[in-house]
Amino acid sequence: MPATMRAAVHTRFGPPEVVSVRDVPVPTPGDGELLVAVHATTVNRTDHHYRSCSPFPMRAIAGWTRPKSTVLGNEFAGIVETVGPGVQTVAVDERVFGYCEGRFGAHAEHLVVRAAGNVAAIPDGLSFTEAAPGTEGAHYALTHLERAGVAKGDAVLVYGATGAIGSAAVQLAARHLGAAVTAVCATPHLELARSLGAERVIDYTAEDFTRDDARYDVVFDAHGSPAYRRCARLLRPGGRFTSAGAGPYAQNLLWPVVTRLVGDKRAVFATPRIDQAMVRLLADLMASGAYRPVVDRTYPLEEIVAAYRYVATGQKVGNVVITVTER
Repeated sequence: MPATMRAAVHTRFGPPEVVSVRDVPVPTPGDGELLVAVHATTVNRTDHHYRSCSPFPMRAIAGWTRPKSTVLGNEFAGIVETVGPGVQTVAVDERVFGYCEGRFGAHAEHLVVRAAGNVAAIPDGLSFTEAAPGTEGAHYALTHLERAGVAKGDAVLVYGATGAIGSAAVQLAARHLGAAVTAVCATPHLELARSLGAERVIDYTAEDFTRDDARYDVVFDAHGSPAYRRCARLLRPGGRFTSAGAGPYAQNLLWPVVTRLVGDKRAVFATPRIDQAMVRLLADLMASGAYRPVVDRTYPLEEIVAAYRYVATGQKVGNVVITVTER
């Protein structure tokens, strides 16, 4: 094994250009850990926020003056190259994928993760490029759908239906939870939304989705921009609104308190959760075809700055994948 590896490194916060690919030491797995040879990873909005350290409160977790994690990347797919002491559940040469926000490090040729952490075997038939984006958007989506109590037969509207979170939410709501989904997206992506399982689509560039005549059990703002006040009229009595973001002036953090006290409609807010059980569930759903991550573009590791620039436009559809190694 080489002593060094290629990695996308940033030592200060800022625009995509603060990232550069350079040689760094290969990490060593400790007790209960795996060394994974990374074949594919992603650049997503979490990486973007940590790299730019925006909004400003991000500094409380990303680092006040400089990055705590100089190599970002929270999704990965690759092959187990070495197992640390005490690992009995995962074998060398096993194909795995997973999620490592907080520790990060997936924007590199090698990554150390806990064997008991957010990692699972890649289902047969899925490539590294298909598996790598299988966790970030999906765990956000599933957490919010479950928090909103989506059940079989519910009418669910998903706004922002073709982003990483939204495209996962449409599939999981329709194919996993059995809901009747209406997807809100832009004109070029209407057919994509239908192919993901939406029964109805609304083109937000042609009409105001909040004026829709239909009523829903759940409205999920997967984009994180509309506030509860705009969407409340879409809800049936007892309906729930949930959002992947705080909304304007952090309103979506306040509305769950207000609606608990007054009215017959609820705003709820979910703290995204992910553990090994969820990663294994996502693996099963990908294996069955109930969920497949949407891949917009792929870039080699050497072009990761271009990938960051594209993600920063806010125009990506689904996920942006980074191919790290072809070994």
